Amino acid sequence: MTDKLIDSGPVLLDLADDGVARIRLNRPEASNGMNVEFLRALHEAILRCHGEPRVRVVVISGEGPHFCAGGDVRTFASKGEQLPDYLREATAWLQIAVAALNQLTAPVVAAVHGYAAGGGGFGLVCAADFVVAAESAKFMSGAVRVGMAPDAGVSVTLAQLVGLRKAMEILLTNPTLSAADALEIGLLTKVVPDESLEEEALGLARSLAESAPRAIAATKRLVWNGVGAALETRLPEEARVVAELSGTADSREGLAAVLERRPPRFTGK
Repeated sequence: MTDKLIDSGPVLLDLADDGVARIRLNRPEASNGMNVEFLRALHEAILRCHGEPRVRVVVISGEGPHFCAGGDVRTFASKGEQLPDYLREATAWLQIAVAALNQLTAPVVAAVHGYAAGGGGFGLVCAADFVVAAESAKFMSGAVRVGMAPDAGVSVTLAQLVGLRKAMEILLTNPTLSAADALEIGLLTKVVPDESLEEEALGLARSLAESAPRAIAATKRLVWNGVGAALETRLPEEARVVAELSGTADSREGLAAVLERRPPRFTGK
């Protein structure tokens, strides 16, 4: 039996009898692109998991063809000169959502198909405890590509996962990583056939749910504590830098280039 804790809106949440909660990103028409409304809903879903003692494991997945394409570029581009104020709010919601995800006592499994990009999609991958990806999944940071900087704690978590040199390469050159590439560098837990993604992710979640919950929670906290201090201090700095860069001509050009499907022409202004 499944209890539908949040059954409508941009983020859905249900909880099965086995203790596996499923957070579903639910803006498929926008590739689960993140705007303020979406991020508020994501934070609410994570807080519901915090407050529900039956939750033993959390699985995050995306509805539609992609896990999450990152920020909602169309919304961002529509804000014009008001973009810095909008991004201050959006980044704040993203960061408290990621922090709440990290602080969950239950382990978090990301089930990734399609694209996981930007601070949203790529950031959730870096913040999860386990990542199960479909063979056809793709991963990209993308922030510098639109004249911005990484957020969602990626400036800390990515280097912890893949090492400083590889993190610098990913963040500054924006390669599109295949699932095989991402697995090789340590970004993922496992790669599975596309048609087996849900089964494999839920199988992992159910096996975790059968473990001793206090031992799982304590071990998760011990591992993340080595990252946590740096993450907490870096999040405000990320937010400040993202808002500052979003007010530049280069960021407006970067967003326009994505929408117009052309290379950006950056001027350093």
